[in-house]
Order: sequence, then C-alpha cells, then structure tokens
Amino acid sequence: MLTSVEDGPQVQDFVAQLRQHREQDTVRYVITAQLPSPQLIPVDTRLILLDPASLEWRLSNSGGPPTLVLRINRLQAHQYLDEQRAANLTLIWRDPPPARQLRLIRQLLPKARQIGVLFGKESQFMLNDLRHAATALGMRVMSQPWDFTEDIRPLQTLLKRSDVLLGLNDPQLYNALTMKNLTLSAYADQQALIGPTASFIKAGSLASTYSDQTDWINTLSDLLEQAPQRWPRTLYPNHFKVMSNPQVASSLGLAPINEAALAASLAQGERRP
Repeated sequence: MLTSVEDGPQVQDFVAQLRQHREQDTVRYVITAQLPSPQLIPVDTRLILLDPASLEWRLSNSGGPPTLVLRINRLQAHQYLDEQRAANLTLIWRDPPPARQLRLIRQLLPKARQIGVLFGKESQFMLNDLRHAATALGMRVMSQPWDFTEDIRPLQTLLKRSDVLLGLNDPQLYNALTMKNLTLSAYADQQALIGPTASFIKAGSLASTYSDQTDWINTLSDLLEQAPQRWPRTLYPNHFKVMSNPQVASSLGLAPINEAALAASLAQGERRP
C-alpha cells in the first residue's frame, strides 16, 4: 500500500511503474487522509510513504505495519523524528550518500584532499558521517559555518583552505538566492562544487550522484524481496546515476565526463568488500 498527503501525476506515475515492476504483488494507492489510524492497518501490509508529510500520520501512534519512507532527506527526518525511531520504520534517504559523493570527487579530482563543506545550524549534525567517510578515503573535511548567507566571507575563507567544495543538502545554504555567489566564488578560485543534489547541476555544480524514479523502483523492489525483519533502519538507494555539467567541466580544464561509465565504476567500488 502506497500513500502520500498529496496526490498528483508524478505520484500516479510512480504507483503505475511499481505495479508494472511488481506484477506478483497487489499494489494500491490510498491518499493519506483516507487511511485509518496506522495500528488499524493489517500487519501483513507493506506500507510505503511517498512524501515526508505522510510520516507525521505514520508517527501518530506506535503501532502500524512495516513501513518504508521514500525520498526523505536527512534534514526532514531530523525535524520529524529528532533522535527517535519508530518501530517498523525504514528511512530511505533522498540525499546522495557522503561516501559516494567523496568517491565521485576522487574519480573527477584525484588530487583533492581538503574537502570544503559549508554547514548551518540545521545541517551541522551531518558532519560526523561525512568526516568518517572522508577519513576512510584519506581526505579531510574543512568545515565552515555559514549562518548569514548574505555574507560571502565565510565562503571565501573556506575556499582558501579547500581543494573542492562539497554541498550538503541544506536548503538554507543551497537555494536559488545563494547559488550565484556559490558558483562564482568557487570558480573564481578555480574550484569545483560537487552536489549537493542533481538539481543544482544546471545552476553551476560540476557533478553529483543521484537516483531517478527507475532507481527508486529498483531499490524498493530489492527491499520488498526481503522479509521486513531484515529491513535496515536507514539506507541510501543502491541504484544510482551520475549527472555532470559539461560547460563547468570544460571551464575547470577537465576532460569530458562519461556519466554512465563513472556511475558503473562507483557502483563496482561499493560492491567490493
């Protein structure tokens, strides 16, 4: 059973594609407002939440069937859940995984070691995982608070002690109002911006890993093949692609990026023990 607070063409397209992919299952969609309390839904249901807003309904009591929460970013989860984790709940992150983004940097910019990262009050908690992943790759995170985005001096300070700028998926820092200052400042220093998501590629980011609808369907299907008792509490989509900006790559003196080959190489690296 799939649900979301708001219905629309994208939701219906996702449901239709999942139904086609999982012909052996009974797949149905019900808008959240029409659902009973979670504990009244049969426990043998596999419940799939398609938007973060439906998570509030799911958390309305401690009961409910095994639930997969799709396309939620870590900031949203932090706001909804804080440090709590409801029973039978698996969060599938929308953010690109830190280790995958760092390995993308290694492939594109092999000499980069100092990874510049801006953070705000809401996104500071994300630094620990990023530092852990960077240490494993022989990299170092150079973090810089950016509380007032109208002031670009913290950004300029960070660029001076970094080899590349890696964006966190924090809308307070990365949005339509800040992107011009971010990209112009980075390229004035001949530095690349990686991420924070694929939606920023056209705005001037060099590259990012991301998962499209087909990747989400495949990741979801992998989980549905398992017993819910084996579902992890959190995970990133196993299926993904790479998106890049050829103009930015050229301006940085980089060779053309083969997105498919790069994604395959990153995926192969993740499959190795």
